[in-house]
Amino acid sequence: MKKEKIVSIAEKNRIINNIINCIINNEKFLIMGHKSPDEDCIASMVAIALLITKFNKDSFLCLPKNVDKRFQYLLNICRYNSIGFIGSCQPVIKDTDVVFFCDTPKPSMLEDIPGMDELLSKNGLIKIEIDHHLGGDSEYIGDREYSLVTEASSAAELVGHILLKLRNMKEVLEQFQIKELFSRNIILAILTGIVGDTGMGKYIKSRREWRYYRMFSSLFNSMLAAETVKDSNFSTMEELYEELKRHSKEEEACYNDILVKKNIRGGVGFVFMDRDFMKKLKSKYSEDTIVSVTRAIADNLAEESGKVGLVSYYDNEVEGGLLQFRLRRGHSFRGFDLRNILYEFNIENGGGHEGAIGFRIPSEKIKDARKYIDELISSINAKVSQ
Repeated sequence: MKKEKIVSIAEKNRIINNIINCIINNEKFLIMGHKSPDEDCIASMVAIALLITKFNKDSFLCLPKNVDKRFQYLLNICRYNSIGFIGSCQPVIKDTDVVFFCDTPKPSMLEDIPGMDELLSKNGLIKIEIDHHLGGDSEYIGDREYSLVTEASSAAELVGHILLKLRNMKEVLEQFQIKELFSRNIILAILTGIVGDTGMGKYIKSRREWRYYRMFSSLFNSMLAAETVKDSNFSTMEELYEELKRHSKEEEACYNDILVKKNIRGGVGFVFMDRDFMKKLKSKYSEDTIVSVTRAIADNLAEESGKVGLVSYYDNEVEGGLLQFRLRRGHSFRGFDLRNILYEFNIENGGGHEGAIGFRIPSEKIKDARKYIDELISSINAKVSQ
């Protein structure tokens, strides 16, 4: 069937709700685009992947081996947010629960990867489509009840609509401890797609597209203005890319600063950042950067130790606040369900899935954080060695 615009707001909201519930209720996501991906294709893929990681779920991008160097900053964002990659020469991830198709007019334009036909025919697989190509030479790829396919300046803009809907779901955000939904990197990815497909607004066709273009531009500029002293009202794509690359370097620097705290004990690689360390870190980097980098470090510690990665830090450098924990299981280690830690330590404010959990504890309930972490590591080592 040729793709057609969604005719009612109610229908659009129903599809967006279906997509959000799918992210909540599933664990492993593969995100695909079209062959020779452009700005909007990669940007919308990255934006969706960043949203999925906020729910502590696994996401993988399917990209060709050689991606245009102009988009390297987007791949760097993925690197520091624990988003995996598979290339066109690698086999598909068979235990995928959900496949996203972004900015792809028809099935024949999808990136080729071995085993894709077998995966797409798997019973129970959910296929979600986000696209703005309508009529003409187009054809639906996703399940109709999960196809956010309608008029828009870009596929990235449609990802923005999902975020705007999710922003009002306070209970969901609280359940998954999502403190900042519109993080800088998500805004950068969305705006990159909008800017790329519209030529900095030159190709916008309607008042509606102008409204969303201005809304995301304003949000993007406001966020950058809080972090930079330069004028952030960009007039060219080149200025946008330069600013984006600057932020990707900031994440790399933050990653290296945190990694000096790395330790490995038995099958657990861990980092603990006390209040003094966090105070110094926050004087150099934004909270969004710190949170995204800790996710990547937990993943890498899990792979380096071979079993489990653990990152713990205070979210307030003065007395009070919370002690945050993030645990990740190595991809080759499947002998332990991390959720058992939540039960054993009677942790109520936490959640996740068998391979990744997060939890937080009021700091006043832990008199000695280092002792608590030692006990946690000893318990994990005892269980993973069984």
